[in-house]
Parts: sequence; C-alpha cells; structure tokens
Amino acid sequence: MSEEVDRWFLAEVLPLEAALVRFLKRHWRDPHEIADLRQEVYARCYSAALNARPLQTKPFVFATARNLLIDKARRRRIVSLDLVADFEGLNVTEQDLSAEARLEARDQLRQLRRAIASLPPRCREVIMLRKIEGLPQRAIAERMGIAEGTVETQVCKGVKMLAERIFGEDRQAAARADSYHEHANER
Repeated sequence: MSEEVDRWFLAEVLPLEAALVRFLKRHWRDPHEIADLRQEVYARCYSAALNARPLQTKPFVFATARNLLIDKARRRRIVSLDLVADFEGLNVTEQDLSAEARLEARDQLRQLRRAIASLPPRCREVIMLRKIEGLPQRAIAERMGIAEGTVETQVCKGVKMLAERIFGEDRQAAARADSYHEHANER
C-alpha cells in the first residue's frame, strides 16, 4: 500500500511543488515558514492518501494547503498557554474529562510515544525539535550541524513513518474488529 502511495506522491504531488510554493507565498505573511508549511501539506496529503487516494490530486493538494493555512491562522489567534500566568484560573482539570476520554487520550499518547521512540535517532531528534519544540528548519539545521535540506528530508521521512505506525495500527485494529464482527454474524 505505501509503495503505491509513494509512487502516487512522486508522480502527482511533487510536480505541483512550484505552484504550491507560489500559493503559500501568496497567502502566508512569513516567508521563513513556507518550507515548513510545504512539508506539512506534503505530510497531510501523504497521510490522507494512506487511507484513500484522492480522485483529483491538484484540487486535493491545494485544499489541503488552504485548510492548513486556516488552521495555522486560527491557532495564532488563540492565546498561547505560555502567556497565561494563572493556570488554576482556567478551571480546567482532568476530572472535567470523562473516564473514556482520559483513557483514550492516554492510549493515543502511549501510541505516539512508541511511534516516536521507534524512529531512527537523527530522524527522532529532528521530529522532536521541529514538531514538539516548534523550532524552524533553519534553527534545527544550525543546532544539529546539518543542511536545511537534510532537516526537511528527515521531517518528511519521520512524519511518513509516524503516520504509517499510528494509522497503520488503527487500520490493523479496524480490520481485526471487522473480522471479529463477520465471524460473530456467521454464528
């Protein structure tokens, strides 16, 4: 499955790169974030294609880019938790969540930790710096003493591997559940 998605990605998504970069530059104010935004679009497209490839690639890629920009703009309007001095004043506690929601969140966190731990060391470090700490590609490259292109490659590789591990487990669990229900209905 992932080989088919790889071929699709190389043949249909990557040729749109110049147009995608122009779109991002036209609609995003910070030119330093364009490479990161492009990578995020690629990661979202690839992850979605693991479930089902779109019928029309170009509209899908640009809709994904538009949605990413909308998500980023919304997040920027939300007050950063770093700026909130009194966390107790927020009145949000773990007890406010249902037991099922807490269990599901813990399970998802465990799954993510396992997936990150399974990445190759350099890839894991790049992913942690980029996706967890939020450092820009240039800062990561300088910090690790590698080229910016290498950072970009490692982010792409890491996101792809994480998607395969996380969503692959979900697909396997869904297949097991479907199989169980089929056998239960036969009885």
